[in-house]
Amino acid sequence: MQRVTITLDDALLTAIDQRVGTHGYQGRSEAIRDLLRAGLLEPQNRNPQEPCVATLSYVYDHGTRELSKRLNTAFHEHHDLTLSTLHVHLDQGKCMEVSVLKGSIGEVSELARHVMAERGVRHGSAQIIPLGDIEGDQA
Repeated sequence: MQRVTITLDDALLTAIDQRVGTHGYQGRSEAIRDLLRAGLLEPQNRNPQEPCVATLSYVYDHGTRELSKRLNTAFHEHHDLTLSTLHVHLDQGKCMEVSVLKGSIGEVSELARHVMAERGVRHGSAQIIPLGDIEGDQA
């Protein structure tokens, strides 16, 4: 490992110290390393052709006109990306789905953006993990 010196303002250092406390890190260095890794894993910082696995989670109003049909169509058009989907009824009007996806970062990101942009989808999040990082191929 190499030592790097950085300068941080008081507010940022306070935020890092809070993260150290709430996440159980042994020190600031571990917290900063994790934050850097997370930033470097962002899909926009990666090759869109790179293979990845992902979870796409979203909550939607199942009463929104044609939404279930549009979501179903989107996933059928990208059937090769979907490994598994979990569907949960949250209440009489809302459902949550969690899909496990595998494909290129570009394809997975496109599907996630499309689904989350649908009218009636209330909350959405995609966690994209490049496979190179899992397999140790890349830093």
